[in-house]
Amino acid sequence: MQRIQRCSQIGGNMKKRHILASIIAASALVASSLVSASSATAATGKLGDVLKRGKLIVGTGTGNAPWHFKDASGALVGFDIDIAKMLAKGLFEDETKVEFVTQTSDSRIPNIVADKVDITCQFMTVTPLRAQSVAFSSPYYREGVGLLLAKGGKYKTFAELLKAGSKAKISVLQNVNAADMVHAALPKATVQQYADVPLIYSAIDSKRADAAATDQSSVSWYIAQNPTKYLDSGYGWWPQTYSCAVQQGDQVWLNFVNQVLNEAMSGVEFATYQKSFQKWFGVKLPEPKIGYPR
Repeated sequence: MQRIQRCSQIGGNMKKRHILASIIAASALVASSLVSASSATAATGKLGDVLKRGKLIVGTGTGNAPWHFKDASGALVGFDIDIAKMLAKGLFEDETKVEFVTQTSDSRIPNIVADKVDITCQFMTVTPLRAQSVAFSSPYYREGVGLLLAKGGKYKTFAELLKAGSKAKISVLQNVNAADMVHAALPKATVQQYADVPLIYSAIDSKRADAAATDQSSVSWYIAQNPTKYLDSGYGWWPQTYSCAVQQGDQVWLNFVNQVLNEAMSGVEFATYQKSFQKWFGVKLPEPKIGYPR
């Protein structure tokens, strides 16, 4: 009889603990929902609008690998797309809560000013002139000009190209500043200008050119896709900064965007940023040093 009573007590205690655990779990869920709702209510300006809407609207492009382009399945992918997803995760703990508005490069600033998008993430170079119209976030990439070489080519390094003088033939996209750009790094090189980007790479493949001068990100992307075919000269120049852009006059929204980006590049979300960087540029970034936060 005593054994039956003890078993009954044990069963009752287990049932009470189960009920208590369920109450705690439900309370935690309610508390989490209340915090989210409270955050959306307390936040003002663009941050409050986005939280209440339940999704982030991002302006970006569709035809520039590795930044923003459509993969074989038609999905929009690239480093800019990953940056946008990091922002969505920071807002909602869900990277899928983002809507992409595809736009041309010329529409980047007008769409921000007209409030058609919450933010533009589209390999946008920071300049003082542009900063008169939009507010730029913390930089998330440092671009520059690099030199793509063929692995089986005549030259293997920037030093060899420099030493070759006028014998070094460099392909580059046709532009009024193209020759000056190349000569800033290789003063005596022979410059070959082509009307389309694919032609500067085919010039290397056909050995009509010894190297292609192009964005460093493109150099890294091509090497990541074709590691047995191309190599990096090891030299870059003409630096420029890529940032996202938001409307001016909303410091709370800008501060939030900057916090997400800073934590992605050197804080709690670094693993996500590191994985994306390696995927698109073929480079594994070193872990941020512990201690001094810069």
